[in-house]
Amino acid sequence: MQFGLIAFAIYYIYQKEQNESENNTNIVEEADNIEITDIRLGISNLDVLNPIVSRNQNVQDISKLIYEGLLTLENDYNLEYGLATEWSKAESKSYLIKLREGVKWHNGTDFTGNDVKFTIDTIKNLGSEYVYYSNVKNIENVEVIGTNLVKIYLKEEEAFFEYNLIFPIICESLFQNENIMQTEKNNVPVGTGMYKIETLDLNSQLELKVNDNWWNSNQKKPRIEKVKIKIYSSVSEVYNAYKLGSIDVLDVSRNSNIEDTIGTIGYNKKESYGRNFDYLAFNCERKEVSEKYVRKAINLVIDRTDIVRTVYNGKYMPADYPLEYGSYLENKSNSTYEVMNLSKAKLILEDSGWTYTNKTWQKKIDNSNVRLKLDLLVNSSNEARVNVANKIKEQLEKVGIQINVVSVKDKTYNSYLSNKNYDILLTGVTVGVSPSLERYFGQGNLANYENSEALNILNQLYSISDTKTLQEKYIALQNIYKEDRPYIGLYFDKTTIIYGKNVAGTVAPTWYNYFYYVESWYRKS
Repeated sequence: MQFGLIAFAIYYIYQKEQNESENNTNIVEEADNIEITDIRLGISNLDVLNPIVSRNQNVQDISKLIYEGLLTLENDYNLEYGLATEWSKAESKSYLIKLREGVKWHNGTDFTGNDVKFTIDTIKNLGSEYVYYSNVKNIENVEVIGTNLVKIYLKEEEAFFEYNLIFPIICESLFQNENIMQTEKNNVPVGTGMYKIETLDLNSQLELKVNDNWWNSNQKKPRIEKVKIKIYSSVSEVYNAYKLGSIDVLDVSRNSNIEDTIGTIGYNKKESYGRNFDYLAFNCERKEVSEKYVRKAINLVIDRTDIVRTVYNGKYMPADYPLEYGSYLENKSNSTYEVMNLSKAKLILEDSGWTYTNKTWQKKIDNSNVRLKLDLLVNSSNEARVNVANKIKEQLEKVGIQINVVSVKDKTYNSYLSNKNYDILLTGVTVGVSPSLERYFGQGNLANYENSEALNILNQLYSISDTKTLQEKYIALQNIYKEDRPYIGLYFDKTTIIYGKNVAGTVAPTWYNYFYYVESWYRKS
């Protein structure tokens, strides 16, 4: 599989009046514009700057300017090379990774396979409470073969394991013989990336400057010479700093009421799919919903746009397919998303033998009279989902499908899940970077759904590395999803970036990285 590395480059042009208020700003004149060669970001509630130890999302975001992984993601969630230049599956449970030669750490030492092994071993030892543990939990051992080759052994075969190799690599020589949880070196970032630490005051600000020895600087030379990251004690202070013009770009994805916080004017906003996906799972073993025609009819009754508008005040994005967040493996030309169509839904039920009698849909199945009276299970601790369940009940009853919302506490909810004791389940998932659809089509899925073609495709995915072939298999899975309807997707949350009116270029954030295409950014004075 071939990948190309997208380098991170940032450049901005500051307003002249803002520049006059900054003391140590380097200015050069180009044509009729003033280019200010630094950019200001903000971070709150800083713990440590080592991204594998930090639990601060701001640190994870900004670390992408300093650190690099073996692989990284393009903005369509396809893999590209970083500190690795090749990977291959050696056996079913082992991978060979060829490392990029000539890479230097910011402290001038050489990047080698020992750094990769050290990083993986450290993350494993940190345990499941830390952000990158899930990336390495299936790794049994790492063998360093020479300076620029490592072999990774897995505990179990894993489809798309290579997607786990996006965690930041840290410098072994910096942390050798140190307690990773206690060392002060956690606040002295040494990476291999485009920017490196120049100055640091944990009470006020850290400054990054261009890494002139970056391995990719000949291809992507950043225009911004410095990144000034101001440190605040709270999120509210960060928002206030943005309103006062002290910060240029801000991730506000975790603030669902950003307009109430900073208003609606004076900035640009870019929204994209987040990583939290809610959906309905049908219990395909229940007679009432065992036929795909019933499931397809229900899909045509549900109005996702109305749910997002009334329950989430437009803060979520209507969606149906699990890969609809922007994956390159979603076939956008044959979307599974269908808009509400009540008359078509009724026609599907009638054509499949259902009749509407005495205010309910009825059909004889296996010599018994079945009615479309369905239980919809939801966890009562999630108030928003309870409201969604009631909205779905209201929508389905418009066409005579009767719904009983079963809202139960955590312990009872988990018991229902274990016993698959539901007709329809309202649930959600935080999507990972891997495009695996195992949870939807694999053994033991929430829908009790069985499809031999889908299972066969899932098994083939373990050995496919060709992108075109992979896309063909995923098109087949998407068609199965659309035709059989074991699930109905509802919505994703949003990733939201705000930035100044003078900032231009391609701003294309994803939940994985909001610095995509920063090489095209600029701001005119």
